[in-house]
Amino acid sequence: MTELLILGRSGRMGQALVEAAEVDPGATVTKTHDTGEDLQTAFDGVNAAIDFTVHFFTDEVLAAAIAKNVPLVIGTTGHTDEERARIVEASKQLPIVFAANYSIGVNTLFYLTQKAAEILGNDTFDIEVTEMHHKHKIDSPSGTARRLLEILNDATGTSYEDDVTHGREGNIGPRPSKEIGMHTLRGGDVVGDHTVMFAADGERVELTHKASSRLTFAGGAVRAAQWVQDKPAGLYDMQDVLGLK
Repeated sequence: MTELLILGRSGRMGQALVEAAEVDPGATVTKTHDTGEDLQTAFDGVNAAIDFTVHFFTDEVLAAAIAKNVPLVIGTTGHTDEERARIVEASKQLPIVFAANYSIGVNTLFYLTQKAAEILGNDTFDIEVTEMHHKHKIDSPSGTARRLLEILNDATGTSYEDDVTHGREGNIGPRPSKEIGMHTLRGGDVVGDHTVMFAADGERVELTHKASSRLTFAGGAVRAAQWVQDKPAGLYDMQDVLGLK
């Protein structure tokens, strides 16, 4: 039985994580933490911790996890490059699952996107990515979309900094051949929609995942926590958890 610490108990994902753990026979919520509560003591007596809070809180979470030697599952998005680097550094002392998305379906989308990009390329096919989330989401593009772009960049030999265009406006001229378009939509209570489009003259391939419940992410995170609790120090992702690598 994996004894879990859920960080951000009162948030949307915190509540979903508690619910997902309650129906998982291999896990139980032993501790929770919320704003204003002591973080260090929250890590006492647990086998793994799950963090879906805010990116600027991650440094404190890493320090407490290292101090108490508790494996981490990080689902928070919007980290700066410096914050991501500190997660990588912490993984030298601690097993950490750090993934843009914990849904099994989305991780299948990651896998299929890589394969499609390897087959289709971006010489003949133009690549566009769209994502939509609820109006309360604070980071853009979503962590899942950012991971899709990383996969596309790796497969096509392009870069996020030089070849990804976020939206278009005005008289922009013809589309550059290596460009990857990224479009963010926000509205209502959308849990998460992601589409990768490969468009060529006469044909188009679209890969889409739509989530209607946060429990899809929460259940995957609980599964990741059970998986990581006995792993050696290192940085893992959901592809490791699912055995897709």
